[in-house]
Amino acid sequence: MAGVCDRAPNFLSPSGNQVLGPALGSVVTLNCTASVVSGPHCPPPSVQWLKDGLLLGNGSHYDLQEDSCVLGVNLTSAEDYGAFTCSVQNVSSFSFTLWRAGSAGHLAAVLASLLVLLVLLLAALLYVKCRLNVLLWYQDTYGEVEVNDGKLYDAYVSYSDSAEDRKFVNFILKPQLERRRGYKLFLDDRDLLPRAEPSADLLVNLSRCRRLIVVLSDAFLGRAWCSHSFREGLCRLLELTRRPIFITFEGQRRDPAHPALHLLRQHRHLVTLLCWRPGSVTPSSDFWKELQLALPRKVHYRAMEGDPQTRLQDDKDPMLVVRGCGPDSGTLDPELDPDPQGDLGVRGTVFGEPSAPPCASGVSLAEGRGGEVDVSDLGSRNYGARTDFYCLVSEDDV
Repeated sequence: MAGVCDRAPNFLSPSGNQVLGPALGSVVTLNCTASVVSGPHCPPPSVQWLKDGLLLGNGSHYDLQEDSCVLGVNLTSAEDYGAFTCSVQNVSSFSFTLWRAGSAGHLAAVLASLLVLLVLLLAALLYVKCRLNVLLWYQDTYGEVEVNDGKLYDAYVSYSDSAEDRKFVNFILKPQLERRRGYKLFLDDRDLLPRAEPSADLLVNLSRCRRLIVVLSDAFLGRAWCSHSFREGLCRLLELTRRPIFITFEGQRRDPAHPALHLLRQHRHLVTLLCWRPGSVTPSSDFWKELQLALPRKVHYRAMEGDPQTRLQDDKDPMLVVRGCGPDSGTLDPELDPDPQGDLGVRGTVFGEPSAPPCASGVSLAEGRGGEVDVSDLGSRNYGARTDFYCLVSEDDV
């Protein structure tokens, strides 16, 4: 019977070691239920509770109920947390581990907040560094294409006739926009708005340009209309052009609180205000990227050899592609010219000029037959798509 009574109990609750995280100030009830072998010769089962390996009893923080099977723990301080062990007959035991959910949760919240803050700072840094590049890519891919609008120039550049402005426009602005970026500019160093009223030349020239660029230097700000009637002039410009571009200079000698500059800062939503700095001269600076965003989108077409009209018609007209046997030769390549004696079959010399020497390929022209004209192949070519031919006729023929 002693062997039967010494069998290990079968724990019903808990089924295994448990880890709990109650909050500070709460009351936790730990239930220890086990199935044991009973009999007339077996001693009654005993239940013991231990905290961190030490026996527990009834106290202000612990309450044993129902034959010590249920333990109530009042978590009033940090010392009440720990490892609680339920032991039955000193043979088998399971443990409950209580840890402070408040402190651990606070640490997790702090770590999560720091992670979110780090992600936001990284996103802000990427936005500052890559914003213009992303906008340029979007403009080049999905931007509005301003073609077939009757405009001859991409931008009208207005500047003063001072030496500094002429150097800036002709040696910095124009080479960068025309040679490197493919824009076409119209330069004008005359007064943009004399007496704050647009002149007839200005109206005509602006109508031929898609944008207006004003180099707002000290010399330009010294004009009368910039000091006394800039508001009226700005209203005129907004009526004549689409979102004018004003270029200012960092460290201008004039008062930075100039009425024109102050008015432009107030109306940033209507104009594009750029600032030229000493580091803006590099082609990859933010100044050129912002200026390109304000200018029309440039469309780059794939280069094609020959006349696109005849390429569509698959026309091998030798009048379009002339290749000689040498660098100074004016004769046609026989591989490209199916009729080396001319479209109308004219043979022999013209106006008594000596005939060209034969090419190294061995192809020679046939002897002429007087003034006979062979028009048998005149209809074999497709000239339906051509509009650039000249017909030599006289008034009598018409």
